[in-house]
Amino acid sequence: MITQAPLPYAANALAPYISEQTLSFHYGKHHAGYVRTVNELIADTPLDKLSLAQIIAQTADDPAQRKLYNNAAQVYNHDLYWKSLTPTPTQPTGALLQKINESFGSMANLNEQLMHAALNQFGSGWAWLVLDDELNLKVVPTSNALQPQSLKHLLVIDVWEHAYYLDYQNRRAEYLKNLIEHLINWDFATQQLTKHTASTR
Repeated sequence: MITQAPLPYAANALAPYISEQTLSFHYGKHHAGYVRTVNELIADTPLDKLSLAQIIAQTADDPAQRKLYNNAAQVYNHDLYWKSLTPTPTQPTGALLQKINESFGSMANLNEQLMHAALNQFGSGWAWLVLDDELNLKVVPTSNALQPQSLKHLLVIDVWEHAYYLDYQNRRAEYLKNLIEHLINWDFATQQLTKHTASTR
């Protein structure tokens, strides 16, 4: 059975950039719905004994399990999205800042690439900051529930309409600007970088 991880902050903590109403619907309806669907699909099957990561890995390339993969991936994506945000302003430092400068040239260039990837993702999807096999940082967009496979995930931005429409309607760019400038949890991205670089040694 898969459980929904609790939010790492109060539902009103990201206001005014993301309202309590948006966060409550997003977490309490959309995210919760993906969790519920996964559990319905794995009930009374061998998959019920697996972790979320194992379910995603086993169903990713199986067209017959597309519904399960989509919902399981969305549970993971949302878990990462909540951790990628923080009500407390943070800035990259140390090894993460060094990687950013090596991979993008500057923090401003990274923010520009995040904005471009998220803004230009057609329809629903995600914009990811990832670490590749050569330990370089990249920004990668994906559609719907898809994830960057074989890459290490540092943080992710949700560009499904339910992430911003109550607050911004069709103004995706305004949502992204506020999120990138005020809500990105660079401390979490640092923790992810440390974890993933340690696992490659």
